[in-house]
Amino acid sequence: MIKIKNITFQGIKQKFQVKKPWDDVIIFILNILIAIPVFIIVHQNLINPNWFFNLDRVILFILIVVIIQLILRFLRTIILICIALYLLVLFYGSVIGNYGFNSVYEDYNSMMYTMSDNPFPQDIIIAKLLPFPNKSKIINAIEYQNPKIRNFAIMATSKYFKDIKGYSDYRTIIQSFAVFKEINHRWNYVSDPKEGDYIASATESLLYFSGDCDDHSILMAASVKAIGGTPRLIHTKGHIYPEILIGSNIDLEKVNFLIKNILFVNESNGKQLHYHIDERGQVWLNLDYTATYPGGPFLSEEILGALTLD
Repeated sequence: MIKIKNITFQGIKQKFQVKKPWDDVIIFILNILIAIPVFIIVHQNLINPNWFFNLDRVILFILIVVIIQLILRFLRTIILICIALYLLVLFYGSVIGNYGFNSVYEDYNSMMYTMSDNPFPQDIIIAKLLPFPNKSKIINAIEYQNPKIRNFAIMATSKYFKDIKGYSDYRTIIQSFAVFKEINHRWNYVSDPKEGDYIASATESLLYFSGDCDDHSILMAASVKAIGGTPRLIHTKGHIYPEILIGSNIDLEKVNFLIKNILFVNESNGKQLHYHIDERGQVWLNLDYTATYPGGPFLSEEILGALTLD
């Protein structure tokens, strides 16, 4: 009787240990999806020895694939269970119209495209992993390619600072400051409904220049990006505000002079610029709705998350 039970148990165990071909296919596909961004990161951070036919990069990619394959095969059972659960969640999301299969494809495709043009591709992944409230909704709301947003931004650049000469290297930043001046001069703070956050699109906020901090940040980021600037959104406790990439500390000195002596003389008189320096040494200047000049005082300086729009 014991022997029968033992045989039965072993038979069940063997059934679970059988390696089906589709398991290997799934593991290999997952391997490639992981290996591509990992290769981009490693490739961008290594010195290129300039081997013939880029053989060093071919060997590097093969090595990455082999290592990931070994790891995935070791964790095969756990990974397959997680994939099955993930597919169920995506299927449910697709059915009810939320985050589904199409969204995953678009996010992955966008991430690959952005990483390929970024000197620090790992920052793209880090930015996606940082906690940020309503992240997907906010990204979709920043309609920087919408003609209405670009036309508004162009109008602002024609209205302010278009006659500034001798600073061609900072033209985009100066024009972004024109956008800042137009938006902040007209912005009217209006709270969200009590039931929760209301995320207005950039074109929606463009109608009345009204809304809360996230609505202002969305419109500012979309307008700045529409004319070639690099904005990012900062999440603090109970607040979101936009920043613009200035560059290095040398660029900050130039921008400081522009703001205090040419562009926002009265608003910035006797005041300092407020900015953040990221892990790459890049300077980001505050563009919050509470500021009367670029680099005005922070409403809240603490950073809980950052959403960079490269």
